[in-house]
Amino acid sequence: MIELTINNIKVKAEDGMTILEAAKSVGISIPTLCHMKDLVPSGACRICSVEVEGYRNLIPSCAYPVSGGMVVDTNSPRVRRARKTIVELLVENHPQDCLICVRNKNCELQDLSERYGIREHRFAGESKAHAVDISSASLERDPAKCILCGRCVRACHEVQKVCAIDFTNRGFKSTVTTPFNIGLNASDCILCGQCILVCPTAALREKSSLKTVSTALLSKEKYTIVQVAPAVRATLGEEYHLPLGTDVTGKLVAGLRRLGFKKVFDTNFAADLTIWEEATELINRIQTDKPLPMFTSCCPGWVKYIEHNYPDMLKHVSTCKSPHEMEGAVAKTYYAKKLGISPKDIFVVSIMPCTVKKFESTRPELSEESHPDVDAVLTTRELVRFFNIAGVDFADLGDDQFDNPLGESTGAAAIFGASGGVMEAALRMAYFKLTGNHLENVELEQVRGLEGLKEASFYINGKEINIAVVNGIGNVGPVLDDLRAGKSKYHFIEVMACPGGCVNGGGQPIHQKTEKVMKRMKVLYDIDKKMSNRRSYENESIKTLYKEYFKEPGSHISHEILHTHYHPRGK
Repeated sequence: MIELTINNIKVKAEDGMTILEAAKSVGISIPTLCHMKDLVPSGACRICSVEVEGYRNLIPSCAYPVSGGMVVDTNSPRVRRARKTIVELLVENHPQDCLICVRNKNCELQDLSERYGIREHRFAGESKAHAVDISSASLERDPAKCILCGRCVRACHEVQKVCAIDFTNRGFKSTVTTPFNIGLNASDCILCGQCILVCPTAALREKSSLKTVSTALLSKEKYTIVQVAPAVRATLGEEYHLPLGTDVTGKLVAGLRRLGFKKVFDTNFAADLTIWEEATELINRIQTDKPLPMFTSCCPGWVKYIEHNYPDMLKHVSTCKSPHEMEGAVAKTYYAKKLGISPKDIFVVSIMPCTVKKFESTRPELSEESHPDVDAVLTTRELVRFFNIAGVDFADLGDDQFDNPLGESTGAAAIFGASGGVMEAALRMAYFKLTGNHLENVELEQVRGLEGLKEASFYINGKEINIAVVNGIGNVGPVLDDLRAGKSKYHFIEVMACPGGCVNGGGQPIHQKTEKVMKRMKVLYDIDKKMSNRRSYENESIKTLYKEYFKEPGSHISHEILHTHYHPRGK
């Protein structure tokens, strides 16, 4: 341990700690912009600069280690002047449209401007002007609002390891862009939205579908259906200052009914349906000579990644559609026939924790007879804006239930939103289908948590099943390289592009804290524990669906409606 003084407070810090970490350990807040926890410090923005006795210049606290006897002042007049000047320069080179910005009141630059009392424009001069990239179905990129903190670049390179964006040019002309400044739609960006979660301003944001959905709700010709992903109910409460980890399922359903949707269904129903199909496909591959391992296909960001980077491995990806696409497909076939409505008159909206789901819903492979399975996708953040516009006081709402038959679900479906959840749900079903017995201990701790790669082996009917869960797309490369080299030992692999799974998706409330992800995951595991039925094959509505329409998992009609195909994309 090292002893130093920070703001006249004696502080004991571990050797190797930065000044920023040491100050935080005693409750001293130092502002940052470029800093990202758990990544190597860059010290680029200098907003965290502090004064150290004996040093001529100010020191970036996020990148400078503590030393014995060091005397630090984080709030001297010199430090305050430097920080204020940095913020003023950033503000002057930033569009002055805060009141109409999507990040208004949720912007770190705005917060710093308030913190340091920026009340006038002192540095007039040339400012950046860039075109907004709206080419993607999921994301918008506004370089004029970029403050060059580099957090999006680091998230893309060091966390996700996709490397779709980077710095280009020098000095005043510096910008963050795609290779050759092509649109995001033409790049190998997987549209996961992790860059949005780390962006301090609105330089990166989701493409809004609110106008499309509002128009559909007002149309007398459209029968509007909405479905909700499992992860949304674990995070929406954060936007309304409810305790972290609050399950808001009932209020969420009630709020959606207030918006005017005809039916409010649960994507968890289709998560159970996915397990019926995916477990059947896995067993078929194990019992035949079809390619193993089989990868899950629930995450469209992961699917887009393998299409770009490992197209020769696509034969290993499950042909099952993702749950919300299955729900949309069932709504426009089975349910449409029950209602006696043309599928073209049904408008399906998905409330998702994910930005790449917007891209997924536009894929031609996920359309039937010229109409898409899902017509529009709203992120969790967009839903909050929709509630605000409609005057829905979320905190005061009562609890409602999902509509049936596409609203019933089991505990296995609820955990889809956490890393390892799809694997856990599938194994509960596969065990039953292969043995005829219930898996008594349904909580498979081996696949839970935030490790980058989780591995386990199970014996079912004397056969060893090796599985892996890849948490975050940045950890999938070595797994795919081993598979390509013929070294893979696995039978089944789950991949989720976002670290932590859908609870930490690119469309979720913006945060920078790992502990929030763990609490969000706990919400879903708690929902699972409370359910009377915790295995997907116990869903009675799914049984009825097969009896009345699909006949059996993996049937010809199931493959027509619930399965799809993927194709190689350019690098």
